[in-house]
Order: sequence, then C-alpha cells, then structure tokens
Amino acid sequence: MKQNPQPNSNPEQSVILNPAPRLPLIITTLGFVLLPLPLHPWPTILISFFGLVLLFQALTLRIEFSSKALIVWQLGKEIRRFPFEDWLAWRLLLPQLPGILYFREKASPHLLPILFDPKELTNQLRLKVGALEKPKT
Repeated sequence: MKQNPQPNSNPEQSVILNPAPRLPLIITTLGFVLLPLPLHPWPTILISFFGLVLLFQALTLRIEFSSKALIVWQLGKEIRRFPFEDWLAWRLLLPQLPGILYFREKASPHLLPILFDPKELTNQLRLKVGALEKPKT
C-alpha cells in the first residue's frame, strides 16, 4: 500500500487514503438512539442498516489520488476513475461532521460521503485540483 501524504507531497506521487469509519459509526449510533421512539423499531432498523452499509463501504473502498485521476478501488479492483481533466469544481460540505465530497465533472455532478480522513482528503484535493475548489458561501 502506498504511503500517506506528507504536507509537502509531490503532486506526481500516487497516494491511497486510509479509511475513517467515523461517519458510519455516527449514523449507526444515531439509529440506536432512536429506539425509544413510538415507531420503534423501524427508524432504528433503517438508519442503523444505512450506517452498516456505509461501514462496509469504509472497510472495502479505497480512493487513490494519481497524478491524473481520482481512482475508486473496492477489494483491490478498480471500480471507477475520475480524470482530473474532466473536473469543473469541488467542495467539501460539512467536513467537521464528517460530511460529503461534492465534485462536478463535465458530464455530471457527484456527491460522495466522506469515508476517509477529511484532512487527508482536503490536502490531496488541494494538491491535485486546488484551483477548482469552490469557497464556502
């Protein structure tokens, strides 16, 4: 596995981010907190199931920042490649919660839950496509 980026990483270096299961664990915990509601157990089942699906994704997905693309891997198999030349903009929405990565390609927009360390993700995005970052409004 490739090493995590240093603050002054070479933009040509390929980097794979480590997973951070914080978001799935927060959602799963929220589901169990809702157990005392009058409609129980349905809110707990639905929200906790969603959290467990995200946890599975956090444990099996990896994202790689190569010099030319953001590559999504699942269990060692490449499942999607997003070439940086097709990107129009990007932004992290609510990164402190953790939140969602929004990026727009020429063909379509994408919203991805942040299943990785938001600081590492931000560093790599700024290193690779920093000029396309959209400021908070």
